Amino acid sequence: MKKLNVCIFNYREFDEGPYFKKVSEELGIELVICQEGPSGKNLDLAKGCQCISIITTPVDASLMQKLHELGIKMISTRTIGFDHIDLEAAKKYDIHISNATYSTNGVADYAIMLMMMASRKMKHIMQRAAIQDFSLPGLQGREFASLTIGIVGTGRIGQTVIRHLSGFGNPILACSLYECDEVKKYARYVSLEELLRESDIISLHAPLDESNYHMINQESIATMKEQVILVNTARGGLIDTDALLDGLESEKIGAAALDVIEDEFALYYNDLKSEVLKNRKLAILKSYPNVIVTPHMAFYTDQDVHDMVYSSLKSCQLEMQGEKNPWRVG
Repeated sequence: MKKLNVCIFNYREFDEGPYFKKVSEELGIELVICQEGPSGKNLDLAKGCQCISIITTPVDASLMQKLHELGIKMISTRTIGFDHIDLEAAKKYDIHISNATYSTNGVADYAIMLMMMASRKMKHIMQRAAIQDFSLPGLQGREFASLTIGIVGTGRIGQTVIRHLSGFGNPILACSLYECDEVKKYARYVSLEELLRESDIISLHAPLDESNYHMINQESIATMKEQVILVNTARGGLIDTDALLDGLESEKIGAAALDVIEDEFALYYNDLKSEVLKNRKLAILKSYPNVIVTPHMAFYTDQDVHDMVYSSLKSCQLEMQGEKNPWRVG
């Protein structure tokens, strides 16, 4: 059988490298390495490969056509979300798409950490402590266990968040397209409208698509409790950033903790400390003492990085062998 060749774009030696070496050897896969994301300038590296592996670089119709011309049969993204890939173009050019799965503990625990940090004003506390301001005014937090938490999306990660939260004793509300019996042990399913209206903390765990783009907007924020806390470890497009800024400035929203934002492509995972930030809304959000912004790293644990690499390469192998591929999404 011809050896499988996979071109790895967005390759990071410092964390993924050891796992790619180990897993590729175990599976008998030959790798072509590229540290940059796929573009018109470097796609030729994939010549002779059957599959490519990417992270969050957008793959539009023009790139899809070039990949088709190179003979690529599948794109595997080392992420759970795949909204950065043009699925219609992939279908047109008969290129299959797969995503990654990894332990849900990393994102779930990170989301809970952000909930607790936001409710205790931790960013403001740390900013003051860094300049040796140890005063108390303005730092009084909220009793975490007394806060009603609304979880939007009860897939694998949402379920884990709810299960882990159950130990804190919070009232938990849930809303999802599909209800889960396991969730009902710890939370009460309600409509999205009721969840937005009754929750002190709202945490987003839904995939992004056309139906829920900007689900958090001017209208939905208006229905929320005063001083509501918003947490997003899912996809930036779930929140209308302009509406979020308005809500923060009017003090309707008490705090926000965001691991993802709109238009984060080409920003996150790069060292930009000497550059002008080309996302004005992100720059504004970072300036607020009640907004925590982290660079899309809720997933970032040793176990999750291994799982991302393994599921991406194993997915390519299964696809090319004509076997059932549990990671295929298109």
